[in-house]
Amino acid sequence: MSVLKPPVGDNDHVEGDDSASIELVEFGDYQCPHCGAAYPIIKKIQKEFGSQIKFVYRNFPLTEIHPLAMSAAIAAEAAGLQDKFWEMHDTIFEHQKYLSVSAIYKFAQESGVDLEKFKTDIQKQELQELVESHFESGVRSGVNGTPSFFVNGKKFDGGAEDLYEVLKESTAI
Repeated sequence: MSVLKPPVGDNDHVEGDDSASIELVEFGDYQCPHCGAAYPIIKKIQKEFGSQIKFVYRNFPLTEIHPLAMSAAIAAEAAGLQDKFWEMHDTIFEHQKYLSVSAIYKFAQESGVDLEKFKTDIQKQELQELVESHFESGVRSGVNGTPSFFVNGKKFDGGAEDLYEVLKESTAI
């Protein structure tokens, strides 16, 4: 069984309570239709499990088949520099079918970022390196497609709907 490498740390984007009993990590690609389909299911899991769940998103842009995935990931990280990562993450997935280079700026504006700072930040080499480190983490963890999920550090074999069912059964909410 594959395990999450490295474990969730200070450089990760985390939604939820640090003391939650369930740590859910998704390796995702903002242009991947399967990730887009998983997004509302993850939101449903977060809503239903509340303080029991801590959700972490790591970028795994499959650039050969999704040419905008890297740009979108860097844009989310740039928004993160203004503490707006989750707003940008959600906006991109909620408007995934409209994803384009110009739409990224529109999404940033909708996410409430300072657009001038955002335009400077997306050029930063460190954001490219951060996204690449997420990707490397995925490779080391055994990720071979998106979305890929890890529950409490162990790879979950199945999609978001399967994950929801397993979590529901195991915690009897």
